[in-house]
Amino acid sequence: MLSATMLMGTGGGLGLNAIASSAALPTFLVTLREGFEAALVVGIVCACLQKAQQTQLYRSVQLGILGGILASVLLGAILGGLLQQLAASNALYAPVFKELLEAGLGIFAIAMLSWMLVWMTQQAKSLKAEVEGAIAAALENTNNAAWGVFALIFIAVAREGFETVLFIAAQFQRGWVSPAVGAILGLTSAALMGFALFRFGVKINIRRFFQVMGIFLLLIVGGLVIGALKHLDAAIALSGQIDPQYSVLCFSNRASCLLGPQLWDFSQTLPDKQFPGILLKTLFGYRQTLFLGQAIAYLAFLGWVGSIYFRSLELNTNS
Repeated sequence: MLSATMLMGTGGGLGLNAIASSAALPTFLVTLREGFEAALVVGIVCACLQKAQQTQLYRSVQLGILGGILASVLLGAILGGLLQQLAASNALYAPVFKELLEAGLGIFAIAMLSWMLVWMTQQAKSLKAEVEGAIAAALENTNNAAWGVFALIFIAVAREGFETVLFIAAQFQRGWVSPAVGAILGLTSAALMGFALFRFGVKINIRRFFQVMGIFLLLIVGGLVIGALKHLDAAIALSGQIDPQYSVLCFSNRASCLLGPQLWDFSQTLPDKQFPGILLKTLFGYRQTLFLGQAIAYLAFLGWVGSIYFRSLELNTNS
């Protein structure tokens, strides 16, 4: 309820409609979760500095936030520029390299987001103590306290920003505008939630928030598995078309080289770029065309990472 109210403040009903009906939705959900995680670290640091009567170090907090955001934007610009150059290049193998790069970014994003999902669940109870310990250590070294605070905030913000940038880059074929809108709205909502939590003492069930958003993130990353396989398959198919010697890498003469038989094609009845298909795509990994290999990999990912995630939730609840 809180996040919905905040979103109304940032863009009204139009903002919510834009999220729900475009490619901004998955980026919004990812950024909201990752941004709120960073907001928690910032809030804990500010509370520690206030308690230690070191409020002059708030400037280092602000610079750390700004530095983390700028580093994330720079990474996004580099990756976006590289993908755009490959898309516009007339080089013979440019389309192959573009598909391989997108597959690689997808795999990297899957690994990073999955690791952070499990890590945050396992570290949830000790996060506050760890941040407080790091701040205490930084304040003991009075000469470098400002740098210590800056580094802690910069790493926290940049880490979440890099994950979001990798997620957007892994979905480059959808363009950058809608995901950027989703990222801005997600960051704004996360910042407002953190501000309300630490400044006004608004009660937010943080554990429940991360549990719910963790499930969404698990399903969204599962969709990246399907997309990464699609790019890898396309790269091999294009290689075989350019040079017949690479056609041996294609194990099938059907519509897919690596992914086996097609399970369905709902591109006419339930396209995944229009509502409600885009919601199913975002929340459940739905694709309008799906191959057997993609389905197996998707279910295997959910079974493997999902079991680790829910086991971590159970251990965290019982401990």
